[in-house]
Amino acid sequence: MKNKYIDLIEQTFDFPQPEFEVIDNELYFNSVPLMDLIKQYKTPLKISYLPKISQNIQKAKRLFNVAMAKVDYQGDYNYCYCTKSSHFAFVLEEALKNDIHLETSSAFDINLIEELYSQGLVNKNKWIICNGFKKRQYVENIAGLINNGWKNTIPIFDNMPEVDTFSEILEKPCRIGIRIAAEEQPKFEFYTSRLGIRYIDIIPFYEEKIKNNPLYEMKMLHFFINTGIHDDAYYWNELSKCVQVYCDLKKICPTLDSLNIGGGFPIKNSLHFTYDYEYMAEEIIAQIKMICAQRDVPEPNIFTEFGSFTVGESGAVIYSILGEKQQNDRERWYMIDSSFMTNLPDTWAIKQRFIQLAVNHWDKEYQRVMLGGLTCDSGDYYNSEAHANAIFLPKIQQDEPLYVGFFHTGAYQESIAGFGGIQHCLQPAPKHIIIDKDENGDYFTRLFSKEQGYRPMLRTLGY
Repeated sequence: MKNKYIDLIEQTFDFPQPEFEVIDNELYFNSVPLMDLIKQYKTPLKISYLPKISQNIQKAKRLFNVAMAKVDYQGDYNYCYCTKSSHFAFVLEEALKNDIHLETSSAFDINLIEELYSQGLVNKNKWIICNGFKKRQYVENIAGLINNGWKNTIPIFDNMPEVDTFSEILEKPCRIGIRIAAEEQPKFEFYTSRLGIRYIDIIPFYEEKIKNNPLYEMKMLHFFINTGIHDDAYYWNELSKCVQVYCDLKKICPTLDSLNIGGGFPIKNSLHFTYDYEYMAEEIIAQIKMICAQRDVPEPNIFTEFGSFTVGESGAVIYSILGEKQQNDRERWYMIDSSFMTNLPDTWAIKQRFIQLAVNHWDKEYQRVMLGGLTCDSGDYYNSEAHANAIFLPKIQQDEPLYVGFFHTGAYQESIAGFGGIQHCLQPAPKHIIIDKDENGDYFTRLFSKEQGYRPMLRTLGY
């Protein structure tokens, strides 16, 4: 009878996979032996594996450039990283090695870009795509970039009054974009995105406020799909409508030459994950080219904004199991040495599922369990996978702790939960290490932050 944990994984999934393999009953993540890291740094432990960031950027660039070459597409492709996915310096430094551009969401994002410039990591020729509903400070910071010679900074007008606010501050002409208010999926509680300008208002807005204004050169039409790029009728319908609006606007606006297809590629959240990236890139480019040809409009330059796809698969969190609790006939709990609510808030807030695997004891028998965090909140738990309404892990051994890992956690978690500061029930933030490779291809680690101590927490609270 095959009842070992490794049997379960191999029977359930196509395993091993490029990111995961098991050697001597211990899990390796991108060829890094996780038990070695646990022995060196202890748990709980956050990991950022930097080479994955560059791998995914280069993958997307290759996909779109090949798709364009196949159909003789005349526009250029530009890869933008959404800084909101992870603002950490080591993420931006790695991403910027790949000749990319940046997308911002708030006033402080502009301060971050100025800091990158002071360090020589970006120059004033980068495309800076400025999204979001803009408070006055955000407008002032964007205008400051433009006034200081950042000629490729593009404020994307999210609502019509922004045009007048920028006019008050700008000292130089600038390129601008307009965001389309896309229709949301039917399952949403509202029909139209709160962000952007309605389809029917875009051309009147351009003609009344932008066309004859010497400060503005209309450069980009932007649309964003909240659920990302997926092969379904909803996505293709929204893309088609957006390209039609682009063609309508291009007929009266010669300077318009770029289409921003915001909403990124998905990341792998299960070992069952299947997604045809190549097909999607080729179909997007083919459909844009087809519609433009039908409308007799030159093909636009393409901008994508990938946040989670850039950084998500670089992250992991490792916990140890502190103990086991049998609460009734059906519910057996493994208690982790930290908290899901504070470390992986998406598991609690939007029921996001990540790849979850045991780190050791792959040769032991498994059982169905639920994972509980250390806060007193009833929502601090994890009890299902993306592919199944259950979790299975090796049985706990008395002589050696069991460790469990959550993978592809690199996007948004610190931004949502907060880094440092105060956490629920004063649970400390875990240690965070960075993994990179040297010129010989060997991995090395460095400590980015220690486990949070009580003194900084108390100081924040005024003690």
